[in-house]
Amino acid sequence: MRILLVEDEPSAAKMLAKGLREHSYAVDVAQDGEAALYQISIYDYDLVILDVMLPRKDGLEVCREMRALGASIPVLMLTARDQVEDRIAGLDSGADDYLTKPFDFGELLARVRALLRRGEALQSETLTVADLEINMRSKRVRRAGQEIQLTVKEYGLLEYFARNTDRVLGRAEIAEHVWDENFDVFSNLIEVYVQRLRRKIDDGHEVKLFQTRRGEGYVLTAAEENGDSEK
Repeated sequence: MRILLVEDEPSAAKMLAKGLREHSYAVDVAQDGEAALYQISIYDYDLVILDVMLPRKDGLEVCREMRALGASIPVLMLTARDQVEDRIAGLDSGADDYLTKPFDFGELLARVRALLRRGEALQSETLTVADLEINMRSKRVRRAGQEIQLTVKEYGLLEYFARNTDRVLGRAEIAEHVWDENFDVFSNLIEVYVQRLRRKIDDGHEVKLFQTRRGEGYVLTAAEENGDSEK
């Protein structure tokens, strides 16, 4: 899942981005309100983490402009202001949740997971496709009861497929949600990672969950195969 982190303090932005990437999120960083609005206008983010105190345009204004333009991206607002009226102002501007600094990084992750579940109407922290189970809290993956070891990026890719079960995902959409703005559109990285996942998830199992739709993309599904498939 792809997150826009809007934080003007370089060390804080670096620390938060690093932590989020270690938990399988693709992260872009904006350092002021105008840059944030520009990036939101050109990329399809799954979540925005938005600091209130920003140069050029503050977080409240950014959030209001996002909502006025019809953007429904979940927003987690961060601020050092802990008065009730400050929280009310943040929520009234269109934020979905509000976290006061300093905060524990584990709490930030829990709120991120909750907002992503809310955005997709997911009530459970476990995604299930046939006998494949993905625990989004622990980042553990099992198939037929056997644990599967994945890299951080492999997990991020698998979770995105599982959130979109039975839907064909094209290369551009995968890049938009699983990789950040530094992704090289001319590379074959997506194909390489899909093949790695296919081997780890499907090898040794009669039912193949990963399928290829030639000319369209890939799909994770428990349904009977009715398109082209690559072994």
